[in-house]
Amino acid sequence: MRSVVLQVFDLSLDGIIGEEGTGFYDFCRALPDDPGHEAWLVGSLQRAELHIMGRVTYEGMAAYFPTAYGGIADAMNGTPRAVFSRTLDATDWAGSSIIRDDLEAGLDKLRRDGDGEILAHGGVGFARSLAALDLVDEYRLTVYPCAVGAGPSLFGGLAIPRPLDFESSVTFGNGVVALTYRRSR
Repeated sequence: MRSVVLQVFDLSLDGIIGEEGTGFYDFCRALPDDPGHEAWLVGSLQRAELHIMGRVTYEGMAAYFPTAYGGIADAMNGTPRAVFSRTLDATDWAGSSIIRDDLEAGLDKLRRDGDGEILAHGGVGFARSLAALDLVDEYRLTVYPCAVGAGPSLFGGLAIPRPLDFESSVTFGNGVVALTYRRSR
């Protein structure tokens, strides 16, 4: 059975998810590139047997990655993708499929369809839904050296506390820290 890994790329020290068009998102993009950070990210993307996402994230990625190049683009273009949507009519990005089931039922089918990792990409709503429904086996959080104060929190929708087990951390030269936690069972 596959495990579900939620990768959140832009998370502040105070747990706010970076959304496009915000000052925090701009801060994350303005940090100097770090080869170690990119290698970690590419490795994470390449380990996945399937990438999943919601419609909004899919549309943004589908507009960019098919014509992009480099390690991140190669990993995104070379791995099958599934988008959870009831409104998307078709996919234009080769290797993509639409899941029209609700999140729990659709993800359960995908989990049973092989071994390895299913890597979930946010949008805020998709990431928060996965966390609130307790569907995540592992969290990979890329934390940026910035306190934001207000905005959408990754864990803002939890009904009860969710204990997590620390797995690893990696610090990069640009001040970003990659944290990995597994759900306690």
